[in-house]
Amino acid sequence: MRIALPVLNPLSRLRKNGRRPRPNPEPPSANWMRRQWRSLSLLGAAVLGVTVFDVWLGTCGFDGCPTPGDIRHYRPPEGSRVLDRNGRLIGRLTYVRRVNVPLSRVPLFVRQAFIATEDRRFYHHDGLDWRGFFRSVLRNVEAGGVRQGFSTITMQVARNTFASDFATRRSFRRKLIELRIARLIERNLDKNEILELYLNVIYLGNGTYGVEAASRDLFGTSVEHLTLAQGAMLAALPKGPSWYTPRRDPARARARRDLVLSLMAREGYISASRARSAAAQPLEVAREEWRPSQPNSYVIGAVRALVDSVLGPDALDDGDVTIYTTIDARAQSAAERAVRDQAAAIDRLQRRARGAHGGAGIQGALVALDPRSGDLRALVGGRTNDPGGFDRALYARRQPGSAFKPFVYAAALHAGFTPASLVEDEPVEVQQGSRVWSPGNFGDEYDGPITMRRALMVSSNAAAVRFSRAVGEPRVVQVAHANGITSQLSAVPSIALGALEVTPLELVDAYAPFANGGVHVRTRLVRRIDDSDGSVLWSNPVTPPDSVLDPRDVFQLTDMLRSVVDAGTGRTVRDLGARGPIAGKTGTTNDGNDVWFVGYTPSIVAGVWFGYDTPRPIAGGGATGGRLAAPAWARFYVNGWPQGARDAPWQPPPGLVAREIDAANGELATEWCPVTQLEWFRVGTEPTQYCEVHDGPPEGDDIGTRIVNALRRIFKF
Repeated sequence: MRIALPVLNPLSRLRKNGRRPRPNPEPPSANWMRRQWRSLSLLGAAVLGVTVFDVWLGTCGFDGCPTPGDIRHYRPPEGSRVLDRNGRLIGRLTYVRRVNVPLSRVPLFVRQAFIATEDRRFYHHDGLDWRGFFRSVLRNVEAGGVRQGFSTITMQVARNTFASDFATRRSFRRKLIELRIARLIERNLDKNEILELYLNVIYLGNGTYGVEAASRDLFGTSVEHLTLAQGAMLAALPKGPSWYTPRRDPARARARRDLVLSLMAREGYISASRARSAAAQPLEVAREEWRPSQPNSYVIGAVRALVDSVLGPDALDDGDVTIYTTIDARAQSAAERAVRDQAAAIDRLQRRARGAHGGAGIQGALVALDPRSGDLRALVGGRTNDPGGFDRALYARRQPGSAFKPFVYAAALHAGFTPASLVEDEPVEVQQGSRVWSPGNFGDEYDGPITMRRALMVSSNAAAVRFSRAVGEPRVVQVAHANGITSQLSAVPSIALGALEVTPLELVDAYAPFANGGVHVRTRLVRRIDDSDGSVLWSNPVTPPDSVLDPRDVFQLTDMLRSVVDAGTGRTVRDLGARGPIAGKTGTTNDGNDVWFVGYTPSIVAGVWFGYDTPRPIAGGGATGGRLAAPAWARFYVNGWPQGARDAPWQPPPGLVAREIDAANGELATEWCPVTQLEWFRVGTEPTQYCEVHDGPPEGDDIGTRIVNALRRIFKF
């Protein structure tokens, strides 16, 4: 139909001054008719367009429509999620101010408020409300302009989800695409699913998306706890989130809220009296805006670096991804708390120490992994979680001190020494060119001839150097590298005392073969990365382990390291309540600049380090790993890894035999030996000579002493 409009001739008359007159302005009716024609034409074209798209083309432009699977599996983005090994959320790499909630958590009156305001016939149309469409046309004609649109809730869902990928600005093409996608949504989702999606995707101002985030932001509570008046306020926002926000203009917001209440009453959702009662309530808004919690865990930084390396730095710009890590949330929390609390305790000790320095506080790191798979369970790079801060667990290179000695003893066992082998715990001198190196024991205390077990238990420096010299420093380097130390190591005498630099992660990784029977496993932080639709973007399976140590040597070494925890320099671990099979080694560097404890069970290996970023003595130089690092390890273990206490003890592999020996000289024990030890030997290396030092009752011995000695041998006390 063509509407004839009057045509005015500008030359039909002249002004009195002889110049051509300006034409008379069009009558208001003509201008009004032209606007209505334009409005009707656009709306009619939209209807025709959706019909053409739906019946003939069946596409959404050259990019194609979302598939039924895309629609059914769509989840509004909340930001890339980082999950622990049990599927618990531990953080996000990107954040969106949205919290998706199921429809069941949204009160019925909140749903009704949105329906009454945005799409009163939502449950009666198939995406395009024809009745609403013609009603909007008539009202626009009556108003003399475009005053009312015809977008349904389904069309708004289409606009805020899939249609946003096709065009970034309002256009006729985008409107057609919205209509087409709305029809597809209606075919693949039921009405309640569409409403749930709408309530989670709709923008409600102040950077919040969805009713849950807006409820927390405006009212400081979850949507399921809203009042009728508050729910009506949320439903008032989609028309103009910035215009109607109560933080900007409370009076305007309240008027809009009251309109929503009246619409709910008109639709029969609430009574008129209830609407009046809700309208009488004051409009109260939370003082503080809501922001999603953003834990600044060092794990998040490490995960982000890995995602960037395997997917590219722009991978997170395209949408949400889900990162499945190997981290245990409980262990991670306990590790962070253990490092933080012990660092504060060391700071207090430092302040009390005579001659203590001021300046920056002590720093710490903790790494824990599963020795069976290499999966990281906890990662702490500092006493506080500074976003983008230096991760000491991964990158700090520090001397391990005596925590390196197990590699020396592993090399010695492989060379044929036994836990009962005697070594001189006396001052040692090593010629190095024109000078002599003379390392001393801590506190300059020496025990004379002692067994290998006791040398490791008391962390004798002199004994470690003698064993290292006996097997050769190159062999020690070889064992350390095979176990997992990746840093460059020099085969020099001082390597026996840990005079090299490693990262905490390296050292913990290299202890794993001691815990798992002699195999090296590759450490793993992320298991896989999924796209928002559930497809796998990247996976990281466990790699087959490499055998690096003889299981017999490993069992002997682990049994000796258990003595370190039970009665040696690491006994603080037991004093603080750690139970179950635990082996480990303390570490302290020269002048007490660094303190360590690395301990393990059959299911966990964890290492703790404390020191200053700029190395200097801790607590005036009187620091030790057993005194300052072991307590943090024990607290982590007790609070973060309770299954460790239930671990079954390590079992001896074939090829070992047990013998009761005199703990002082390594010979077979007699009934007169005051302190004995059940020791394990490779078949053929076990002692055959009985102790001759204790070949009879000591002077003054009586039957009571014999009974006590017998009980001591049986119950090991």
